[in-house]
Amino acid sequence: MDSLTSTYTLANGVKIPVVGFGTWQTPDGDVAVASVKAALADGYRHIDTAQGYQNEESVGKAWQESGVPREEIFLTTKLWNKNHSYDLTMSSFEESLKKLGTDYVDLFLIHWPNPIDFRDHWQQANAETWRAMEELYEAGKIKAIGVSNFQPHHLEELKKTAKIMPMVNQIFLAPGEKQEEVVQYCEDNHILLEAYSPLGTGKIFDVPEMKTLAAAHNKSIAQIALRWSLQHGFLPLPKSVAPSRIKENTELFDFELSPEDMAVIDGLDGVVGKAKNPDTTTF
Repeated sequence: MDSLTSTYTLANGVKIPVVGFGTWQTPDGDVAVASVKAALADGYRHIDTAQGYQNEESVGKAWQESGVPREEIFLTTKLWNKNHSYDLTMSSFEESLKKLGTDYVDLFLIHWPNPIDFRDHWQQANAETWRAMEELYEAGKIKAIGVSNFQPHHLEELKKTAKIMPMVNQIFLAPGEKQEEVVQYCEDNHILLEAYSPLGTGKIFDVPEMKTLAAAHNKSIAQIALRWSLQHGFLPLPKSVAPSRIKENTELFDFELSPEDMAVIDGLDGVVGKAKNPDTTTF
């Protein structure tokens, strides 16, 4: 692992760049277009969006204007909570393709396992949704399929009807929120862990231990947090709209955290908040 284009290999053999550029909370329009183009110019080849982010059109415009060939970009989007069913998955996926300006995506995820609209029958809704995703995968419109915010009991339920197991679980992972039970389950079942909000939505910058480590390595706090994520075998998805930060977040491969450094970060708890309980969310 020596650059942004280094890859992990998913359970189906598909290669995925080890760092992705996140676009959550980046509004559709000029800001989103500019930030994604900046990320691609700085060497990112993995872009993460979602139906629920409402910026797929900007992501599509950005990659098309970037000059980077589509086949060099690993593009992820996610199914929004109101679209959990076979038919809604199919129709909303086609809408995502149009917005993104592509005829396939590299990774498609179920964004949340238990949306409020399906709370009384989430197991059935996920099974129907997953059946549609398996068909799209087998048709070549998706290179890999996975989930987001799923805990072990959601994955166990999905396993009852799935022909293909999820290849990815994208969850909130950052110093202070390690979700150890979910991580262990996924590692045991060959499911790659993607880390969204790997900087704790900005809270990481106030943590004294992270300031000390950053000074010791002559690196930024963000770079320390992202390096921690990589050394755990996670795939971090940092988000920024500032060109200097976008570039800074790529500079992760010229240093290494020692076991002692890792232990300090692993010992943090709650400093960036905790993951939402997907069974009690109100969306």
